[in-house]
Parts: sequence; C-alpha cells; structure tokens
Amino acid sequence: MIELPVISEEATRRKKPDWLRVKLPVGKEYAKVRKLVDQHKLHTICESGNCPNMGECWGAGTATFMILGNVCTRSCSFCAVATGRPPEYDQDEPRRVAEAIKLMGVKHAVITSVNRDELKDRGAEIWYQTVVQTKELSPETTIETLIPDVKANWDALYRMISGGQEVVSHNMETVESLYRRVRPQAKYARSLEQIKLTKEYGKRTKTGIMLGLGETKEEVYKAMDDLVAHGCDILTLGQYLQPTKMHIEVAEFIHPDLFDHYREEGLRRGLKYVESGPLVRSSYHAERHVNV
Repeated sequence: MIELPVISEEATRRKKPDWLRVKLPVGKEYAKVRKLVDQHKLHTICESGNCPNMGECWGAGTATFMILGNVCTRSCSFCAVATGRPPEYDQDEPRRVAEAIKLMGVKHAVITSVNRDELKDRGAEIWYQTVVQTKELSPETTIETLIPDVKANWDALYRMISGGQEVVSHNMETVESLYRRVRPQAKYARSLEQIKLTKEYGKRTKTGIMLGLGETKEEVYKAMDDLVAHGCDILTLGQYLQPTKMHIEVAEFIHPDLFDHYREEGLRRGLKYVESGPLVRSSYHAERHVNV
C-alpha cells in the first residue's frame, strides 16, 4: 500500500497548493462563448458551479450547458448552485440550447441540469427534447448528458437517456460513508442502481467523485469496485474545493501523485477510462470519453 502526502486544510487555509492554481478566463474564444451564453439566456454549470476549468474550456470554444433553470431542489453541502423552489421551467429551452450548440460549432457537447424533484417526470421531457433537437441541428455533434438522481423514477430515467446521446453520466460525488453529510437527499445504492440500469439500456456510463472530503483510500477503492460491478465505464476524480464558507470544508488537499495512483488503480480494477487530477471536473476532457 503506497503512502503519499496529503496537506491538511488548517495548514493551507491561507494559500492553496501550487497545483491548484488556475488561469483567469481570457481570450477571443472565451469572449465568443460568453457572448453566446448571454445572448441565448442560457445557464452553464461552468458559472453556477464555479468550475476552475472555465477559462480553459471556454477558451477552447466549449461549455457545459445546464438546463431546467439554475435553482436546485436539493441542498447538497458541496454544491455552489442555488437551492430553493425553482420557477416554472422554460419549454422553449431545448431549442435555444440546440441553436447555441450549433452556433458554437462544437464537436462534443455536455448537457447537465439541476435536480427538479418537484416535477413528476423529474424534467425528463425537457432532457429528451434538448438532446433530440440538438441532434437534429447538429447531427455530427456527440453528446454527453450528466443527469441528476431521479429518485428511482426509472420511467423518467429511460426518457432522459433515450434521445440519442452517446454518454450518460451520473455523479456519485463521494464515498458511501460520507453520503449523509455530502448528499443528504441522495442514496449511494440508488445512484449505483441508476448507473446499472443506464448501462443495461445500452449507454456508455460515467460518474465523478470528489476527493478531499475525508474519505480513506480503502473507501475510494471500494467505490471503484462498486462502480465496476454496476457497469460504470468512465470515472472522473478531482479535488473538492469549498465554494463558500457555508459549504462543507475541505478535509485534505490531495497530492497529484495520489491522483495518478488512483488512475492506475481504477484501470487495474476494471474501469475503462479514469480521468484523475486535482482540477478534474465531470466534463473535463469529456470529448475523450465518447469512444472508450
């Protein structure tokens, strides 16, 4: 068993490690994406989730679109997206997202959403129409959908994933022992079942886990084994960063060498692709995950 260094939050409260530094978003392509997002009144998880890779991804002319509004019905302790009672959703949103993706000319698009637990179909019809209309306008564009927990509404799940997307992702977010604290309205076993049913439907499956919340290496290994047993193909691992003082604190800053070890370990345990690094987020390098 390797022993690699971690750095406590207390020791680094004033200064993050060098490997967590990111560049400010600048450049012509970033400005282009910024303009399109604003013109079409779109939400992106890049902004709502305070993603550290926004500059890199937008600078490359890509973005992860967030449908069904920007207010979530969940109150996860790690997430920067606003929590509350969402307003009525916009039924014209699928068209606007599809048109923006076409204007951007992206080869691979990522679409995600807030949780809409108050909706009977969990927003499944908007999901379906967004994928279908995007494919109609941009038939050569591949799509990854990062879908929320449907609370075992499997009819909603099947509608969400039947639009023709190539990759379906659902984030586990953390290890089993931390679920009550990190995802109080979710269940570890239920999310695994959602991944399993998605795989059985015939989709390429993907999930993401944040590190640095207090998990042990053995718990990360167990999560990898559980994911393989439930048909997960792709795993992303990244460092958790506390969005505000109101959110759960960082327990550890994980060294890049340990992220490299987890990549190798995940592949050894049967995952087909592992994206692992301090600044990795769910949609980071998503275009690489289509054909694994």
